[in-house]
Amino acid sequence: MTAPRLKTVTRTQGNNRALKEGTIAPAMCTLDFEEVPVITDAFRRMVRRLEFDVCEMALSTYVCARAHGKRFTALPIFPVRAFHHNAIVCGPRASIDAPADLIGRRVGVNRGYTVTTGVWARSILEHEYGVDLGSITWIPSGDEHVSEYKPPSNVLPMLPGKDMAALVASGELAAGIGLDPQLAGLRTLIPDAAAAGWRALRDRGFYPINHLIVVKDEVLAANPGLAADLFDAFARAKREYVDVLKHGRIAAPTPTDQLHLRVMEMTGADPLPYGIAPNLAVLEGFVTDLVRQRIIDRPVNVQTLFHAETRELVG
Repeated sequence: MTAPRLKTVTRTQGNNRALKEGTIAPAMCTLDFEEVPVITDAFRRMVRRLEFDVCEMALSTYVCARAHGKRFTALPIFPVRAFHHNAIVCGPRASIDAPADLIGRRVGVNRGYTVTTGVWARSILEHEYGVDLGSITWIPSGDEHVSEYKPPSNVLPMLPGKDMAALVASGELAAGIGLDPQLAGLRTLIPDAAAAGWRALRDRGFYPINHLIVVKDEVLAANPGLAADLFDAFARAKREYVDVLKHGRIAAPTPTDQLHLRVMEMTGADPLPYGIAPNLAVLEGFVTDLVRQRIIDRPVNVQTLFHAETRELVG
């Protein structure tokens, strides 16, 4: 049987580079990589039209898509992680001095209400600062990747033609989530937000997952063993990267490389663990937040979100 060629999208960064350069490859298939400059466009194309066989996808988009019966399944490969304390910004003269000041106000969300950065930022507001999320009116700037999703009543679309950064800078919106804090006229709401993220990692192991890998269900059904084979290939590429990172063999580290290196220095562990087991607490917490934020209707067992061949794998 001829090995399938799978149309694949994933960003180019250290942990995936060996796969994209072909020095590491799965045994059961060939990955034909397509470059999508704005990776969120790939999420939308996969959710709405199943355009790819293997696709990187935002964690919240995936769980929401599964709730609406989309025909792909995740592998517990988590190529992108980030801290989100600095994702909440406000205008320099806004009467907002602390997260609690957002209660009862209007807060923008860049792109859709269901975007993963928004979920994590709201989680921080609720769990670290006691903010009642239901008291806030959320104003997303775009539509949702999962078009079937219906937001709760306190989520209202931004008026056409408006610019979210300008609305936040002027104070018309009390704050915004997912805007570049370097934009003129904006400041992070949480003081010394970067340090707050590192404290959350140090004190409670809070290390948010942003993206995972999904595979079209029909491809998985036609190729038993493929899910485990793909997991192995992604994990081998990641381990090679972590080894290079650990031994200081990256000549010009990117900001992403620097983040991974600092995580490794702080925790003494792999900065990109793959598999359900090493990520169970963060995944279960995320699912709970999705329910609390009314992105999914009911809790789901984390194990069921991932293909059966990969549920016991760690890489």
